[in-house]
Amino acid sequence: MNWRYRHTVLTLCMLAFFVTYFARLAISPVVPLIIDDFGVSNTAVGVALSGMWFAYGLSQFPSGILADRYGERRVILVAVGGTTTMSLLLAAVPIFPAFVLAAVLLGLAAGLHYAVATTLLSRTFDDLGTAVGIHSLGGPLAGLIAPVAATWVGVRYGWRPGVALAALVGVPIFLLFARRVRPTEPRRPEQPMAERLRLGPLFELVGRREILVPLAVATLGTYVAQGVISFLPTFLVEFRGYSPAFAGGVFSAFFVVRAGAQVGLGRLSDRLGRDASIAASLLGGALGLGSLVALPDLVRLPVAVGLPALPTTVGLGVAVFLAGLGSSFFSAIDPRFMDALGDAERGAGFGLIRTVYTVIGSAGSVGVGLVADVLGWGASFALIAGLSGVSFLVISTNALVGEGR
Repeated sequence: MNWRYRHTVLTLCMLAFFVTYFARLAISPVVPLIIDDFGVSNTAVGVALSGMWFAYGLSQFPSGILADRYGERRVILVAVGGTTTMSLLLAAVPIFPAFVLAAVLLGLAAGLHYAVATTLLSRTFDDLGTAVGIHSLGGPLAGLIAPVAATWVGVRYGWRPGVALAALVGVPIFLLFARRVRPTEPRRPEQPMAERLRLGPLFELVGRREILVPLAVATLGTYVAQGVISFLPTFLVEFRGYSPAFAGGVFSAFFVVRAGAQVGLGRLSDRLGRDASIAASLLGGALGLGSLVALPDLVRLPVAVGLPALPTTVGLGVAVFLAGLGSSFFSAIDPRFMDALGDAERGAGFGLIRTVYTVIGSAGSVGVGLVADVLGWGASFALIAGLSGVSFLVISTNALVGEGR
């Protein structure tokens, strides 16, 4: 099979996503070190991380407008270059308020990539679910590498070098993308920006039933995913008593599962339907997160039928597998949104949708941290397991009443 230019674009979009995800994920494994260094609470760090994810979501709508005016290539280059620069700034801040500000700026830069890259891929691939799944591999690949690398560097040299690792991958990928991806033709180069920001058409778009229901599901699912990504290593250290190194390894395993599941779910959604794939993912997430909380009971279940208890590592592996499946629903739900949008709406329209569910879902970081501070880590993760179950029920009901895809 010949390597076509469109496959080059897909690969480099995936690598660009890898950079924007790596920079954000490098923070989570060193959260305990950041807390100790600045003398702040889980809630305070959760605020910083939620601010980063809030900014990440907020910048996706204008990213679509900018891509329509200047072309996708330019916006993606700004995203990769800006993310690299902001990760270095984050590693250099002297006080916690500056850390919060740098995290927000990092989110703003990183958020310019995803919606624009998805729109670019929709121009060249018919099997969009498969293409989005492969593009989304950048996130899990970053999750495979960033936690282990950041933990290793953080334990030995401090959290600042761990966070700054993003620059090592950001610079070469920026140069590679700039060299290999051709300039893209803007869709609406002459249209005034003010026309794209009129509220009436925006409310009409997100209010359509074929968008509103999956938008609610995506929002709940994003809240859950942000909470897990922000605090899973901390949960494993503080609630389960594992070492930071082991927790970092489990976090990487979580992203290994997510990598395979995103490609599989994207392809499955092309073949069997979007909603069935989304529902399967969210049900797995609910079961997996619930199992993380009830792990001692989970491994003793075989005893009830006269069998020996499972090794704890087996139970943990099952729980992490299901939790990783639950966070992979994006590769099925994003193509579902694209299916519901016309060609002229996909740039700004998909950016708007991504902004809505990512901005609201970004509260997952502070929400999980706050509940953990008040009620403990068990209650915090049990709550997001329940929210994943609610998302499953909503999308399943929508499919059963004939509104699914």
